Order: sequence, then C-alpha cells, then structure tokens
Amino acid sequence: MTAGTAALTAMLLVTAVSARAEPKPAVKQLKKELSELQKDADKLITDYYAGRIAHQKAEKAEKAAREKLAAAQEVYDHHSTSLRAMAVAQYVGGEPSQLALLTGNRDPSALLGRMALGQHLIDVQDARVRGYAEVRDARRQAGEEAEARADDLRRTVEDLGERKEKAERQIEKIKDRIDLLYTAPGIRRPDGTWVPQLPDGPDNITPRMRLVRNLIEDRFEVPFGIGCYRPIQDGGEHPLGRACDFMLSQGGAMPSAAELERGDEIAAWAVKNARRLGIMYVIYRQRIWHVRTGSWRPMSDRGGTTANHYDHPHISVY
Repeated sequence: MTAGTAALTAMLLVTAVSARAEPKPAVKQLKKELSELQKDADKLITDYYAGRIAHQKAEKAEKAAREKLAAAQEVYDHHSTSLRAMAVAQYVGGEPSQLALLTGNRDPSALLGRMALGQHLIDVQDARVRGYAEVRDARRQAGEEAEARADDLRRTVEDLGERKEKAERQIEKIKDRIDLLYTAPGIRRPDGTWVPQLPDGPDNITPRMRLVRNLIEDRFEVPFGIGCYRPIQDGGEHPLGRACDFMLSQGGAMPSAAELERGDEIAAWAVKNARRLGIMYVIYRQRIWHVRTGSWRPMSDRGGTTANHYDHPHISVY
C-alpha cells in the first residue's frame, strides 16, 4: 500500500466514523439553554398559579349561585303550590265571590261588612299573585346568574388546562436538555455499538446501566420499584448487570391505564436516547425494539403479564 493510498484510507475511515457519531452538544450551550428555559418555565408556572386562583374563585361563585338558585326554587315551589290551591278553592266555591257577598243579607251594615270582607279577600289574592310574580322573577334571575357562573367556571377550567399544558411542555423541554448533558460512559466503537463494561458497586450493575436507571428514576419516578441485577443465569443481561426492569404494578397484576402510559413514556424515552446512552434494546407490551433495526417487532406469547412485559419496560444496555 502506498503512502497516498494509506492516507486516503485513513481519511475515509475518519469520515465514516464522524458520519456515524452523533454530535455532542456543548455543555456551555446546553446550560445557557437550560437557564433560558427555566426563566420561561417560571413565568408559565406563575401564570398557571394565577389561573388556579381564578379557577378557585369561579368555583366558589358557581357554588354560591347554585345554592341561591336552590333556595329560590324552594320558595318558588311553595308559592306555586299556594297559588294553585287558591285557584282550586275559587273554582269549587271554597271562597265567597263578590256576587254572593252582595246578594246575601240586605241589611246595609251587614252588606258593608261583607263588601269589606270581599275587598280584603281580593287584596289577599292580589298580594299572593304579586308575591308569586316576585318569587318567579327572583328564581329566573337566580337561574340566569347560576348559568353565567357555570359558564365562567367552564372557561376558567379550559384556561387552566391550557396554562398547565404550556407549563408541562416547557418542563419537558427542560428535562430533554438535561438528558443531553449526559452521555454513556465507556468506549464507543466506530459502528455505533459500545464496548461492554464490568458491573460494580453494591447494586452490581455497570456504570452505563446505572446512568440510564438513575435518569429514568429521576424523570419518571417508577413508584413500583426497579429491578436490575439478579444472579439467575437465564441468558439475558440481568446477571451481567446490563439490564433493568421498571415496574408498573405489583404481584404480576395488569397495570392501571396511568401506569401503562408511564411505561409507554419510559419506552419512548429509551428509544429516543438509545444511541447516546448505549441502550441496546427495549422490551415492552410483548414487543421488542433494537437499536440496530430502529423499529418495534412483536414477540411470542410467554404466558403471563410479567413474562410478556406488560407490567414493566425492560431496558438492556451494551
């Protein structure tokens, strides 16, 4: 091989390795971006807090309006019953009419007394009708106010949801930038794979697996625990300290919808960060994703929730 050929070959190798290697963002730039994102996040969180206060006020106003409407409805129902009883009594002759009062006794003094009684009854009926009209109007006003407060509450709920989503998206951006500050320890080969590491520490896992575990634990919490090293030689990476299971339930039970979603998020995060963090493959919901293929494929039924990885994402590193 001539010197020129050797130089050309070396240059091609360097170019190929550079093309495969992912550019590592500068830590200084990432920290600057984090600082800016944090400022924006603080503003959004403050805005979200203001929305919560407005929502609480709207809830109180809506509750007061409903209580006022219920009281007005009770009074309205009472007056309606009383007015109906009065109308029925008049219809069947339960109360004397003016004509009966005037054509009864011809004695002038008795006649005047009856006329006065008749006028009194008319006044009582008029008062009942006027009272009913006032109660009816008060009930209608209370209903309109309750409807308006309910509309206000619906708007504040929608607004609060939008503010919360904005804040959550900003927090996700911060988490993504923080992830970029970390790169898998160890040596990476030109083909993108990683040289294996020895397990160490009391947890008996490799530094690469420990980094992935810690990042997932910090970001997704994993309330049902994380299982990594186990001594059983089953042909997998657990006894080599290169695999962890992120549990979504206990006792082999099917996880809740919220926990299944958490598992989806963990698996998606692992796929997204696989090349940078040295993740080799992910198993979840009876499917496997491998970094070499870059796609999910189904797995055979192993006969149970845990065996089929429905209650935990499994992550193996190089």
